[in-house]
Amino acid sequence: MNRARQPGRRKRTEVIGDAVKEYIARHGLSPGDRLPQEPELIAALDASKGTIREALRGLEAQGLIQTRTGPGGGAFISEVSDDRAMELLGNYFFFKPPTIHDIYEVRKALWPALVTSLDGVLDDEAFARLEAVTTYYDHPPASLEEERLQRIKELEFHLVLVDYCPNPLLALMCRFPIRLLMSMTVCQRIYAQPYPELRQRGYHYQRHLIEALRRRDTEAARRIVSDHMQAAQALMEEREALLEKTFFKADGETGAGPSREYLALSDFTEAGVRRRGGESP
Repeated sequence: MNRARQPGRRKRTEVIGDAVKEYIARHGLSPGDRLPQEPELIAALDASKGTIREALRGLEAQGLIQTRTGPGGGAFISEVSDDRAMELLGNYFFFKPPTIHDIYEVRKALWPALVTSLDGVLDDEAFARLEAVTTYYDHPPASLEEERLQRIKELEFHLVLVDYCPNPLLALMCRFPIRLLMSMTVCQRIYAQPYPELRQRGYHYQRHLIEALRRRDTEAARRIVSDHMQAAQALMEEREALLEKTFFKADGETGAGPSREYLALSDFTEAGVRRRGGESP
């Protein structure tokens, strides 16, 4: 009879996986570099062939390495992409999805710190990227499809800011709520409905934010994003309540049970957002 693994006791393959990470760091290996061949890893880490292979499969599942077959193949270091990181975080929240309220409470706390970190960081190229994004929603939409695209572009504006954040942990913490707003089913439903005030207010705040960042007025930038998050939260929660009211009214008329899809999160990767029609080409 197999004994249950004791709490806190780690599998041999997990220990070897961490040893491979340490090997990578100690030898200064970078994305694209190849790990030593299997016999060398076996000798260096004092592990069996099967343990080494299982540990490498685990690292590959985490996105830290890629294995290639054929001539010149082997295990190569790979950098964990934003999509992969968002997907892993999405899996963590799969059974306890945050609400729109949760997301904006986090954004209200983080966004002042984000714009503070950008003081003196943004260059002409960065401002050109921000300006380019705003051109997508500086005018009333001609169709519902354009309006939906405008909502996503407004969120992409914030992703551009995150791209320049010098603090990698803060950047990750800011990027995830944006991806949630891009991919959550309830947000997709909000974006699919006419809502001119959401576009107008978003554009207004973002234009003022660009101006404050250009003149390096950090206090003004913090105030603008705080007001922006507060206003956006109110608008999104108002529209969410309206959708929920409509949803349950229709549900009462049909006698069907509540739809789990309403609360479900979609795929957090860019590909998943595109599949749901939530991102521009």
